[in-house]
Amino acid sequence: MTFNGNWKVDRSENYEKFMEQMGVNMVKRKLAAHDNLKVTLEQTGDKLHVKESSNFRTIELDLTLGVTFEYSLADGTELSGSWVMEGDTMKGVFFRKDNGKQLTTTRVLVGDELVQTYLYEGVEAKRIFKKA
Repeated sequence: MTFNGNWKVDRSENYEKFMEQMGVNMVKRKLAAHDNLKVTLEQTGDKLHVKESSNFRTIELDLTLGVTFEYSLADGTELSGSWVMEGDTMKGVFFRKDNGKQLTTTRVLVGDELVQTYLYEGVEAKRIFKKA
């Protein structure tokens, strides 16, 4: 199963509640709901190249599955963690640097959509992407 491609956010489920649980203020939550996020994924073996582009920033990362890396969310929250493959699911387990709490993110292909699910302190949200 491949996640390779250019993906554009199509819709979200429970995303504002998730951001609220993460401690993102109301103004940033309203802006993030319309971030026009695009993600390009290129996986070769255990190497992963990720480009994220939104109304707020563009970043590129070169990662190795299973190897810990540092990452900052668009709101400035700093994380440390890694991505691994679990069957057909790409799973990221990250820990916030400010409070040590865990954020789990999964990516799965459902039909022609990439579904990215976030779980933080019991609150789950999804962002559904379509091929761009």
